[in-house]
Amino acid sequence: MAKRGKKYLAAKAKIDPMRKYSFEEALDLAIECAYANFDESVDIAVKLGVDPRHADQMVRGSVVLPHGLGKQIRVLVFAKGEKVKEALDAGADFAGADEYIEKIVKENWLEFDKTVATPDMMGQVGKIGKILGPRGLMPNAKLGTVTFDVAKAVKEIKAGKLDFRVEKAGIVHAPVGKVSFGRQKLLENIAALIDTLIRLKPASAKGTYIQGIAVSTTMGPGIKVDPLAVRNLVG
Repeated sequence: MAKRGKKYLAAKAKIDPMRKYSFEEALDLAIECAYANFDESVDIAVKLGVDPRHADQMVRGSVVLPHGLGKQIRVLVFAKGEKVKEALDAGADFAGADEYIEKIVKENWLEFDKTVATPDMMGQVGKIGKILGPRGLMPNAKLGTVTFDVAKAVKEIKAGKLDFRVEKAGIVHAPVGKVSFGRQKLLENIAALIDTLIRLKPASAKGTYIQGIAVSTTMGPGIKVDPLAVRNLVG
């Protein structure tokens, strides 16, 4: 195990490992314990009572966080004709067809964070699926990124749209903002995510759905949150 630095250990010493905090307490602690010389991200881990090995218990979706993620998202739109202008007018950083597919293949160009594609482009985009897929960059109809309404898709991404997917262990990991947001904005972002997770609860999931929650900063230790606190967060 890697040796932890003094600042990390000092931050960890402020947290009671046996206690499960309220969201407000956990976020205040996370902000207080942030020690890096940059604006750390605040992340949440939610343990769900699902078995992702079964298709009917896969939890996957997206949510537009009310206060965004605190970073600039570079968007590439695969489109032709008037849809290129529509995408650029909506704020896309790049928009086009064959020229970008060729650039990705020949130059290994990946200077973008999200992609959108019109349905008629998916045949061509599929050819670079082995490049985009493993990096989580493939457009996906279920997430609203394969659409002819490219303007809406781009605006949502730029506004702070978060895509999430439960991992094999039944945990959803997601960023919910920056330390500089402060407690209230982070709370509102978390509420939006948790509310979406609850609405996506599979009908086949039995027992307790939200089993565990923890928040942390980029460099800081995890802080456990009482799952019952969800009731106060989302009503």
